[in-house]
Amino acid sequence: MTHGNNDLRRAFEPVTLGPVQLRNRFVKAGTFEGMNAENAPTAALRRHHVEIAAGGTAMTTLGYTSINPDGRTFEEETYICDRNVGSFRVLTDAVHAAGGKVSLQLGHCGALTRTRNRQIRKPGGPSTTVNLYGAMVGALRTRAMSEADIADTTAAFVGAARLAQSSGFDAIELHMGHGYLLSQFLSPLTNRRTDRYGGSPENRARFPVVVAEQVMKAVGTKMAVLAKLNLRDGARGGVEVSDSIVTARALAAVGLHAIVMTGGFTPYSPMYLFRGASPVPAMLVTEKSRWNRFLLRLGARTAFRDMPFEELYFLQHARRMREALDLPLGLLGGVRTADNVATAMREGFDFVQMGRPLIAEPDFVRKLEQGSSLSSKCNNCNQCVAEFSAAGGLRCVLNPPNDATLNQH
Repeated sequence: MTHGNNDLRRAFEPVTLGPVQLRNRFVKAGTFEGMNAENAPTAALRRHHVEIAAGGTAMTTLGYTSINPDGRTFEEETYICDRNVGSFRVLTDAVHAAGGKVSLQLGHCGALTRTRNRQIRKPGGPSTTVNLYGAMVGALRTRAMSEADIADTTAAFVGAARLAQSSGFDAIELHMGHGYLLSQFLSPLTNRRTDRYGGSPENRARFPVVVAEQVMKAVGTKMAVLAKLNLRDGARGGVEVSDSIVTARALAAVGLHAIVMTGGFTPYSPMYLFRGASPVPAMLVTEKSRWNRFLLRLGARTAFRDMPFEELYFLQHARRMREALDLPLGLLGGVRTADNVATAMREGFDFVQMGRPLIAEPDFVRKLEQGSSLSSKCNNCNQCVAEFSAAGGLRCVLNPPNDATLNQH
């Protein structure tokens, strides 16, 4: 590395997360790729992550994978099960051969589903609510989960974590942000319970923390276990940093290895996560459902409006988390330049997560290390958000189209 910044140099030193050591402090953020078929990863998904590992990133993260069929937001998402362990093993072996580690992001959509083929006809969440997203597939009304539902879902997270270990993953990332099930319990926007799972920040965190605790007991000595946690929901009445500090301290108390700090809550504030240009125009092209195109057009005037991009846009709130916790923390959000990385290291964060820059340039970390590039070519147009619905799967529109034949079985 030719860059003389000592803080930047620290980013290329190893870091340990639980039982796993990473060769540097760069992690690919989990971003749904749309690269699976027949509930198994395709050659396109394998190539996507191998290129990122070969490009210098220490650990790459497979985007949203459900713990069971009912945990999918839509049919194209995959869920981990006995039948696809072998296919995932091919992928993890290939990433390891390229010199990287690989993590699986595990989640459950809760009430936010538009999947037709469900085992449980009425989706569950923390409270009874209306799900416009699922109106066309018989999921308009959702129910409040019972204690038995919560116990079953916790067991499903544990089972999925064990399958991830069998598949050769080095880490799992429990998705507790962006409006998925665990985030729905954490957020006052969706959690209106009056039992021990609702009300105070401690009660709202109870279910996610139990999931983390049980997953840690099952695989925590063999895999790194991370959580993706909102700093803020970015919507009035949602989670604030003070709430997230309560959750993070409880997660640290059960031994969690690291937290990735994020923000934004679907459907209230998705652009709080993305920043930059709204992806709605591009999504209208790839979205197949007429009803969902209608909802997107509504959202374009409310939650999905353009939101100004700024570098390191979560830094101000992430500092408060850093001050409150003695736990490895990953900074995400607007990491675009060598100076951004150096700032993250100087501020005391243990690693950085990048999504869009590594979609645009899988070898961006290598370029930073060699000093051949100090800034990502990503222009925050967010059109990549729509590309996972295209035939070739996720890509940066500044690059040539993906080979769609690799995204089939």
